[in-house]
Amino acid sequence: MDFETWWLIFVPVLFGLGWIAARFDFRQMLSETRALPDSYFKGLNFLLNEEPDRAIDAFIEVAKLDPETTELHFALGSLFRRRGEIERAIRVHQSLLSRQDLPQTDRENAQLALAQDFFKAGMLDRAEQGFQAIVHTRHAQEAIRALIRIYESEHDWLRAIETVQQLHGRADEAVPQLCHYHCERAQAMLAASSVDVQAVAAALDAAENAARQNGATPAAETRIRLLRAQLAAQSGDLDAQRLQLLDVLKIAPEYAGLVAQSLLDCYVALGRAADGLAVLQAQYQQLPTLDLFNVVFRALRAQQGADPAWAYGRQALQAHPSLLGLDRLLEVELTQDAGPSARQSIVPGADLGLLRSLIHKHTQRLDRYACSQCGFEARRYYWQCPGCNAWETYRPRRLEEIR
Repeated sequence: MDFETWWLIFVPVLFGLGWIAARFDFRQMLSETRALPDSYFKGLNFLLNEEPDRAIDAFIEVAKLDPETTELHFALGSLFRRRGEIERAIRVHQSLLSRQDLPQTDRENAQLALAQDFFKAGMLDRAEQGFQAIVHTRHAQEAIRALIRIYESEHDWLRAIETVQQLHGRADEAVPQLCHYHCERAQAMLAASSVDVQAVAAALDAAENAARQNGATPAAETRIRLLRAQLAAQSGDLDAQRLQLLDVLKIAPEYAGLVAQSLLDCYVALGRAADGLAVLQAQYQQLPTLDLFNVVFRALRAQQGADPAWAYGRQALQAHPSLLGLDRLLEVELTQDAGPSARQSIVPGADLGLLRSLIHKHTQRLDRYACSQCGFEARRYYWQCPGCNAWETYRPRRLEEIR
């Protein structure tokens, strides 16, 4: 195609049109900027100067002057919630929901934010109502996850299980704690005055199925077998109880300390106390823990007497030095009916009562389990941390063993 000179006339025309468009956009921007309240710019300035309190006050003033600033309302509500000022966050989001002209998308966002406010405030009934109101919106998955947390905190395990199933209907998402929900139901039924054996067995079957689907962990496997052993014991089937507890030693040996006493009691009830002691001694050789040592030492003391028990205790503590282990050993000895002369023969020249009191003072803080997530310490073992509500965060070892 040949170039025609007269085409050059389009260059200044296009330039002029661009200049006019730029002038129009610049004037519109200036007009919008002048329309913003001074408080808006003050708020921005306070934020840049790291003065969040004064920035919030300024933005509140903007919201009062211009109620149409929905995004600013959402930002303020979020700021209030993060700062722990839940009542103010609730008022902000309720004021948004009270507007008749609020678009549906913003209304759903405000409903979600208000439900989150109630949840953080501990107003679980109102939070549940809020999340239920948006389970059929684009916030469905987030609302369902929140409902699971609510039912879990209320120990409403049946509704928690149903809500997890509802989540699975929308997304292929693993919920590892589902196994424990079933276990909690089984444990509650076992604690009832009248035990429905079939219902407990069904709950434990569901727990095993959930564990397989979400990736079975040693903690989950241990808990299911402990509950099956308890069910067998209540049904009078001691041999089934023994087999369930022996399974724990095979599949999760680190949890042997949690089942050791129950396993020993089962062997004693079967008239096989020596066999039970031998099993636990072999387990201790494989993986020594303080809880297991305590059970083995007590059993030795009861079955074979002081000298074999103390000989075993010395050997074990030499191989694995532990103040807490020595404290347990002295505690057992002081509760027996041995006379002063017998105690002196065990540790010549020692006052066992004084020795134990000195050691016990320093071991009390070590005689605890600890959450690996929040550090919450407890004397008993928990499947769910009472501090942060996380599942399976307690190691089956005392503090002295993991420090």
